Amino acid sequence: MAASLAQRWVPGLVTILRYRRSWLWPDVRAGIVVTALLIPAGMGYAEVAGLPPVTGLYATIVPLTAYAIFGPSRVLVLGPDSALAPLIAAAILPLALGSESRAVALAGLLGILVGAILLVGGIARLGFVTDLLSKPIRVGYLNAIGVLVVISQVPKLLGFSIDAQGSTAEVEAIVHGIAAGEVVPIALAFGVGSLLLIFGFRWLRSPVPGVLVVVVAAMVLTWLLHLEDVLPVVGPLPRGLPAPALTGLQWSDVGALLPAAAGIALLAFTDSAVLSRTFAARRGENVSGSQEMAGIGIANLAGGALGGFPVSASSSRTPVAEQAGARTQVTGLVGAGLIVVFILLVPGLTAFLPSATLAAVVVSAAAGLIDIRGAVRLFRMDRTDAALSLAAFLGVLVIGVLPAIVLTIALSLLAVVIRSWRPYRAELGLVRGLRGYHDLSRNPTGTRIPGVVIVRFDAPLFFANGSSFDDFVRERTAAAGPDIHTVILAAEPITDIDTTAIEELIELDDYLRAQGIRLVFAEMKDPAKDILREFGMTDRFTPDRFAPTVGAAVDAVTGRLRGDIGGDIGGGPEEAGDGTGPSSA
Repeated sequence: MAASLAQRWVPGLVTILRYRRSWLWPDVRAGIVVTALLIPAGMGYAEVAGLPPVTGLYATIVPLTAYAIFGPSRVLVLGPDSALAPLIAAAILPLALGSESRAVALAGLLGILVGAILLVGGIARLGFVTDLLSKPIRVGYLNAIGVLVVISQVPKLLGFSIDAQGSTAEVEAIVHGIAAGEVVPIALAFGVGSLLLIFGFRWLRSPVPGVLVVVVAAMVLTWLLHLEDVLPVVGPLPRGLPAPALTGLQWSDVGALLPAAAGIALLAFTDSAVLSRTFAARRGENVSGSQEMAGIGIANLAGGALGGFPVSASSSRTPVAEQAGARTQVTGLVGAGLIVVFILLVPGLTAFLPSATLAAVVVSAAAGLIDIRGAVRLFRMDRTDAALSLAAFLGVLVIGVLPAIVLTIALSLLAVVIRSWRPYRAELGLVRGLRGYHDLSRNPTGTRIPGVVIVRFDAPLFFANGSSFDDFVRERTAAAGPDIHTVILAAEPITDIDTTAIEELIELDDYLRAQGIRLVFAEMKDPAKDILREFGMTDRFTPDRFAPTVGAAVDAVTGRLRGDIGGDIGGGPEEAGDGTGPSSA
């Protein structure tokens, strides 16, 4: 009992207690490699969020340590994320009113709120909420986030700064700065050169991270050529460990940040859960979504309380850790420890780090969010998914990042309604020599059973599609001619029926009865039958109007068995059912 509780609440600690000596060097090696990415990425995403670079390191150290104890995934690397940074900036900067210390405090509060939401969700076993953001929505959303991050870093690549907020205003300010001659040529050279090197190392699939090479080379060049006075640089970091930085907050700030916290929590957990499940599957492990939610929540709570801001799993640093041989959460602990050493012993190194190079690091990561192939694939495969993805993309660009969180959730739910509102429907018929009853639109040789119309509606019946279901059945009945005496509904896909749809079903039954046509249900599942029973439909839809299969319903109507299938006996193929399995497409 105690062991199972420990595995649920402190899975990382259980792993550490069962640690094997053979894992130590792979974990240490992976921790060293990942640290080379954690430092520049953390500092860069902090700047995107409108915060001092050192807060990005605090937001790495503390969550990594907390997740190593409370997180269920052995390989997940937490830290500042390019998808979250713009959301954080949009939430805190309007409230900070230009004060850096207040921005840091608000970011910490936001981290605490995000952590609390995730922790409560994990305890309540709400890991399923990731389904609210479908893949098409995430593709459009992340494409827009990637574009916004790239736009925000262009001024730093060019060597100047802007005060504008919002994609349109930022683009206008960038164009104005270029026209006004504010571009610093040497900064541009460092920025473009850094980008070319990073992407060059990726193209060559170098085992050495291009980001590490670029950062070290840029600092060495700046130091050797004494460029720190003519080139915008990050500047030295303050020496010190993560500490609470929540002074000056008011209760009104909680209310102001809560909607943003809910959106950030959903996005952070969605991306982290997908990443966690993917890597767990590769390693033959199993990770509980609710456990993951709680672990990420505790990591955010700790990070927010100690000078950080909201974080999630990193889709760039986690693969690096795995490829470097990481075995357990000790990789994260090694990374956190090395960052502490960096802050305490050599914080002045960043005085030689060009801002343009750091911007290049961020741009290279943001470019990874932009999935052009995925967007094109959606347009080729499904117009509805493509339209939803495009709407999410434009929503982020036009109405802003935080409102777009609500929009993406609404669009995801709308997608469900749309698919159920206009689901696939078919009229089924007999195909000579083939068991079952099949979609006539896909089988040109298929034929109707004389006097019978067989229809299938591939969705639950509810208020949005009840009318279209009614219209479809009437239309197919009218198209079949005047001699129809039975309509058979292949009801297996109908898993639910709401009150509005029941009214539509009653109206359809009355209409068919007035035409001398009997409505029969085939293959209806027991839960759907229970719904009809609960709504008092047993007197109208009596047991003789239900059949176990479409074939059995046809047999009962025609009184004959099919003779076109080997082993069967009876009349001709156009005359009867087969009494066998369910209808098919």
